[in-house]
Amino acid sequence: MKTVTTDILEIAYETGGPQDGLAVLLLHGWPDDVRGWRPVLPQLEHAGFRWAAPWLRGFGPTRFLSEDTVRDGSAVALAQDAIDLADQLGWAKFSVVGHDWGARSAYTLAAIFPKRISSIAALALSYSPGGRFPTPTFEQSRRWWYQWFMTTDRGAAAVRSDPKGFARQQWNTWSPPGWFDDAEFEATAKSFENRDWTNITLNAYRSRWKTEPADDRYAKLKRRLAAAEMISTPTLMLQGGVDICDPPSESEGQERYFTSGYRRVLLDGVGHFPAREASNEVARDIVEKRHAHQKDEQRYTDLRAEGLGPFGKRAALQPFHGLED
Repeated sequence: MKTVTTDILEIAYETGGPQDGLAVLLLHGWPDDVRGWRPVLPQLEHAGFRWAAPWLRGFGPTRFLSEDTVRDGSAVALAQDAIDLADQLGWAKFSVVGHDWGARSAYTLAAIFPKRISSIAALALSYSPGGRFPTPTFEQSRRWWYQWFMTTDRGAAAVRSDPKGFARQQWNTWSPPGWFDDAEFEATAKSFENRDWTNITLNAYRSRWKTEPADDRYAKLKRRLAAAEMISTPTLMLQGGVDICDPPSESEGQERYFTSGYRRVLLDGVGHFPAREASNEVARDIVEKRHAHQKDEQRYTDLRAEGLGPFGKRAALQPFHGLED
């Protein structure tokens, strides 16, 4: 484990792969931690990726530097943390692979920091244009019971009194039975012992549906996100076919929001934790998509050097971000 210090956090992270490899930031979800990426790491390293996987704010050894900092769990706050880490790593441009909260962060990074992001892969979560949270259908509302539960004061108190028990409920019910054992949950749940885990969790979910404390330093980013409808970054979306929290119906028909290539892969028999449940398929799709994008970037560079457009015609070139699979 390594750490970097930003203006407000000490961010703990793991890292590996060749020093000169393709830079990729792995952002875990809720309720999970960096252990969720370990099943896919051997294939990513073999494919030449230089990866870094931070514990998100409120998780594990990542710490706030001051008691006075608002425990803001918004997507823009998580996105800024990712940029701060990338800056410390010396990554001017990088790819992002995110699961659940990490997927929302990936979309947010692509929306408000497009020049920094080469490509994104989003696991288990669809895109929300402008970062909005429209009222869900009655059916989806039933799946999101945990969000409504936390929005009540008595529900929030129950989560504070037993954070691991609350997280275990999601692990038990978001995927088909048998995808994890008690030892793996307990090892991961140590990250939920961070005293700010419940603070960040409650702020993140309650602020979707009611007014909650927010850190003013992210106000400008929130305005930028609210104005962003389209994503100009090549995007891969990996959807569990039997995800019981965010089912396939939630991620259908989103191609219109992506201007530089979008591919949605439905993983049969997989629930809400694809990297843990189908590590080989997830790693393969990530590697194939990133390498395809790299080839497109090289093709564009070569054409620019020859003064040619994307189709071999001499023309004033516009940015060419790759082709959809």
